[in-house]
Amino acid sequence: MKRWKREHEEIIVLSHAVIAAYVKNDHADTREKLQALGRIAADHLTSEDMEFYKLMKDPERNDAVTKQQITEFQESFKDIKQGLMKFLAKYGKEDEKLDEAFFDTFHKVLEMLEERIEFEESTLYFRMSLG
Repeated sequence: MKRWKREHEEIIVLSHAVIAAYVKNDHADTREKLQALGRIAADHLTSEDMEFYKLMKDPERNDAVTKQQITEFQESFKDIKQGLMKFLAKYGKEDEKLDEAFFDTFHKVLEMLEERIEFEESTLYFRMSLG
């Protein structure tokens, strides 16, 4: 859990750095930070998926409520996760235009990320003892 919370902090800090770079009109730095965000997000999501899978298969480490919460989280986050990764992959490309549409969408992405992180940390992490 500590690792995941640290990664959440890194994701949020990096997201704000994307905004700061964009506001400075430094598209090269914006893209570099987007690419870093994509790497951190992919690693984090993969780690979560693997740990949740192991937890769901281990009856000694979960109970019915935890299992239900993980299932609900995975189902409700599946489309968001796919959309996030597509967004980061698209705008991480050198030839993709970083315009107002990007910036507006990125704000929505950041808002969604903050909500999901709050849900994970207050609901799932509270109930689980993961490493």
